[in-house]
Amino acid sequence: FLKWLTFSLFAYVGVVFTADLDWKAVAAGAVVPRFALDGETLMLVVAVLGTTISPYLFFWQSSQEVEEEECDPDAAPLKKAPEQAAGELKRINWETGIGMGVSNLVAFFIMLTTAATLHVAGKTDIQSTEQAAEALKPIAGEAAFLLFSLGIIGTGLLAVPVLAGSVAYALGEVRGWKTGLECRPRDAVPFYSVIGAAILIGLVVDHLPIDPMKALIWSAVLNGVIVVPIIAAMMIVASRRDIMGAFTATSWQRWLGWLTFAVMGAAAIAMFMLM
Repeated sequence: FLKWLTFSLFAYVGVVFTADLDWKAVAAGAVVPRFALDGETLMLVVAVLGTTISPYLFFWQSSQEVEEEECDPDAAPLKKAPEQAAGELKRINWETGIGMGVSNLVAFFIMLTTAATLHVAGKTDIQSTEQAAEALKPIAGEAAFLLFSLGIIGTGLLAVPVLAGSVAYALGEVRGWKTGLECRPRDAVPFYSVIGAAILIGLVVDHLPIDPMKALIWSAVLNGVIVVPIIAAMMIVASRRDIMGAFTATSWQRWLGWLTFAVMGAAAIAMFMLM
């Protein structure tokens, strides 16, 4: 049910087409963005990169793939059953591609909508969800806050197991705990304890006198910085044939991976230098 609530986010797409936009300028700005090379701007660049390639996604997706394989009696680790690789990797590519495509499309229209509504009205310091919801008023009117709330609640509740679960998976793998959402709580007490603690910390932070919008930005910036060494470690492992065997990263995968590392690393370093 929760996933259907996230469709309310597509309202941002609708708002764009109710505004009088110079689509040539939009296209030009999307392809060749213009921005000042200062600390604040680069911080937002790192934040956008951090929300696109987040550290927790690596742990969550890999752990979920392992868990699904363990629950399927006909499946086996690909190193032991390489004949299953073609179908499984194709499925993963499709799922990842569609997920990234849709999420980035919605993110683009959210930025475009807020630029076309709030920014042109001089509202550049958003400090509450109520202010953010005003971007939907051209299409939703007084129901804008309700529509925005449905999207936030849906995505928020979907994100809880992903964010909290990723921490538990990562810590559990390091500590050698039994992990997996398919496990009963009594069989994986440390794993579920970390999930509970992460949720509790989130609830506590929500009641602290912290600007929620700035907290979101800074968490994204933190993701954008932390993910750089994780990408490097992942590329080193993926490039080693003695570890990956037949599934060693191809030349173009290594090139693309290290390019991503270089771009995100350069953005993070430049941000720290100019702040």
